[in-house]
Amino acid sequence: MNTAAKQHRFSTYHTHLVPPSVLVSVFLLLILLTIATVAATWIDLGQYNIWIAMIIAVAKAALVALYFMHLRYDSPFNALILVIALLFTTMFIAITLKDTVINTRNLQPPPSAASNTG
Repeated sequence: MNTAAKQHRFSTYHTHLVPPSVLVSVFLLLILLTIATVAATWIDLGQYNIWIAMIIAVAKAALVALYFMHLRYDSPFNALILVIALLFTTMFIAITLKDTVINTRNLQPPPSAASNTG
């Protein structure tokens, strides 16, 4: 295979270059979202704390996948499927955590062995 054919074959796979300014901007946004995650723990919003944390986590995961994994430059359908999958995963995890919190409030510790012998 000659050099021109090799170059053509490899150049068809990678047709975009992400400018460093975009990558740095996304990195700074990820840092800002991490700070927002930590700041959200300082504010007591009751049952909404988990939802806020999960929404921030989905936003960070979407940014990483879209820009660092180059889904932004792939077919828009692939990016849409990824974001929808992240949203549903977040929803399932948040509902499971909420259910766990509700059910652990109703649990009573078993009686100790010392109180049964008395």
